[in-house]
Amino acid sequence: MTTTAAASRRPRRPAWAGRNYSLLTAAAVVTSLGSQGALIAAAFAVLEAGGDGGDVGLVAAARTLPLVLFLLIGGAVADRLPRHRVMVAANALNCLSQAAFAALVLTGQAQLWQMMLLTALGGTGQAFFSPAAEGMLMSSVQGEQAGRAFAVFRMAMQGAALGGAALGGAMVAVIGPGWVLAADAAAFAVAGALRGLLDVSHIPPREPGGGLLSDLREGWREVAGRPWLWGIVVQFSIANAVVGAADAVYGPLVARDHLGGAGPWGLALGFFGAGTVAGALLMTRWKPRRLLLAGTLCVFPLALPSAALAVPVPIGALCAVMFVTGVTLEVFGVSWMTALHQEIPEDKLSRVSAYDWFGSVALMPLATALAGPAEEAFGRTPSLWGCAGLIVLMTALVLCVPDVRNLRRRTQPVARGGQEAGEGSADAERPVGGLG
Repeated sequence: MTTTAAASRRPRRPAWAGRNYSLLTAAAVVTSLGSQGALIAAAFAVLEAGGDGGDVGLVAAARTLPLVLFLLIGGAVADRLPRHRVMVAANALNCLSQAAFAALVLTGQAQLWQMMLLTALGGTGQAFFSPAAEGMLMSSVQGEQAGRAFAVFRMAMQGAALGGAALGGAMVAVIGPGWVLAADAAAFAVAGALRGLLDVSHIPPREPGGGLLSDLREGWREVAGRPWLWGIVVQFSIANAVVGAADAVYGPLVARDHLGGAGPWGLALGFFGAGTVAGALLMTRWKPRRLLLAGTLCVFPLALPSAALAVPVPIGALCAVMFVTGVTLEVFGVSWMTALHQEIPEDKLSRVSAYDWFGSVALMPLATALAGPAEEAFGRTPSLWGCAGLIVLMTALVLCVPDVRNLRRRTQPVARGGQEAGEGSADAERPVGGLG
């Protein structure tokens, strides 16, 4: 067989799936597999150490608090320093904190304050990692196939998360939470090594800024000057908060009282995960021209799970509702990433992503904390209908923003200084052949 013939038979990656994109996707799959299992393992580690449900909540809050506190700083740092270095450093911190957590659990010496501290270090790493990773991913693809690239990335992520949760739960039952936490530490090490292989030799030096506060103000001006952007961030700050309260507090209670316990509730959550994979698969083919209008219309079904729990519907109907919700929410997710990719200058991607993340998580701890008092004051069913109503209201309000209805898909993103992407996208790979 000649070399030419062998090369012709070798499977080729699509033009949009360049080396950096492939490395980022592989690393994300590895960390998703490990992290989903680690979330389950951390809860059982607290319980095995003699803690109760309140202690589990404290450990979860210990992760969320630094995530909220440091996200904006993480975004500014990621736009100031090479993003891949920020990602590798964050992975190293997550690896070390999870390894220490695992060692304490395996030796039977874990105390609540230690678990909270190590979980907080993990949240700090996530605060710096997430804006850098999103900026790096968006700038690793170009052209009209960007939406398909994001859909494939999210499909891989969601599939890994779904498999990681199932595998993690089984591993906790068989070998214990300590070894699952150790596996997560190893996953962060592997992912960090993959991200260290990113080809950034072509990236021009970033222009010096006027300091961290100046960078934060510049990122805020980028968000505040775009009504479609801050409108959707505000929408999801409330939507994510009430969905988080429904999933974390009301869902398990309804499952216990009406659906048969934790097993059916876990099955419903699994159908939601499967829906997100199906939604991402759909978005590899569908390219809505008015991408934010299509995406925002698909947020309305996010109210359905809360409404289904309020009734409550049988488990079969709830699983169907969760699957549909996962599909439609992923349509929004891909549309949103595509809009950010084409509209935000490359050198501000991480700061804008940080404000987006901040809006998404800032109200979640408050909503979860208020879920119990709301149930006592109004009752569980009215509280769930209130969650559904808030989602519908906020989505309807966002549709009143003209730019949300009218923003259209383009084939080239805005890059540094408002130029077209081909004129100097800082982290983008050099195109090889056509962009398809």
